[in-house]
Amino acid sequence: MAGSTTAIPYETGLHEVADGVFAYLQPDGGWGWSNAGLLATDDGSLLVDTLFDLHLTRRMLDAMAPVTGTRPIGTVVNTHANGDHCYGNELVAGDGVDIVTTEAVAREMGAVPPSALVALMAADMGEVTNEYVRRAFGAFDFTGIEVPEPTRTFTGRLELQVGGRAVTLEQVGPAHTAGDLLVHLPNAGIVFAGDILFIGGTPIVWDGPIANWVAACDRILELAHAPDAGAGDPVIIPGHGPLAGIDDVLAVRGYLVWLEDACRAAHAAGLTAADAVRELAGSEGFGPYRQWGEWERLAVNVRAVYREFGPADGTIPDLFGAMGDLALSPPAGA
Repeated sequence: MAGSTTAIPYETGLHEVADGVFAYLQPDGGWGWSNAGLLATDDGSLLVDTLFDLHLTRRMLDAMAPVTGTRPIGTVVNTHANGDHCYGNELVAGDGVDIVTTEAVAREMGAVPPSALVALMAADMGEVTNEYVRRAFGAFDFTGIEVPEPTRTFTGRLELQVGGRAVTLEQVGPAHTAGDLLVHLPNAGIVFAGDILFIGGTPIVWDGPIANWVAACDRILELAHAPDAGAGDPVIIPGHGPLAGIDDVLAVRGYLVWLEDACRAAHAAGLTAADAVRELAGSEGFGPYRQWGEWERLAVNVRAVYREFGPADGTIPDLFGAMGDLALSPPAGA
């Protein structure tokens, strides 16, 4: 039976959230500081996501060793293709280990390899962009990382058995990225949400559409309240931030609904995406979300919604530059 998330501190390390189910947390949940999870059974373990570099992943695997020493990891599930959820895969890959994800995630993994972040860190993109990229990624080491290809992919839904325990994988992307998935333990009331949930930090819309992400939040709420989830409080492990409850899911959903509605109004008023970013950042409606970490991701998120209205330009350096400009020179009221 799932326990109360309020009893589990938001501290770096491995936390048992239910019998044989663990969350590995990394405060403060900002850029690159992601969470992972573990299901341990007598017949082996399933790992949900690895971390952003090899050092962090080794530290996590060492923390898990008292559990996995006699129940070795036989399956790795990657919730999406961002590096802070898969760049450590090489440390668990090998004979007999399945790396499972959606087909869309598998394609995206090859599109942004660790070498791309090495190049981004070394590029001369202007003072503001360079400073912002260093703030975001300077704590991590992307050199010498090779990300193995997944061994098993799917679309839609995949049901697994690990030591007699049911595990359901559900594709909910494109949303945050092209192929996001949820990991659900139906008999325990536990959902590993990946980056569908940022708790205390601002979601970032690399892909969209927003409607898919809102639907993914709704699906988490459905799974958390499923009849076979047990009588305890649901346990929801986000991709970033502390363990989540129902109110946290609703808060993320609320941000996304506000974002889409505000962008539609701005577009109808004739504002460009860049103008809409500045306007919304200083608006009253944005007030509650300005307290979240990385609020400047609004610069990417507005552009993502505007893509739904028509073609849009913007390279990765452009997007980081826009976030840097917003964070370092916020408009009045922000």
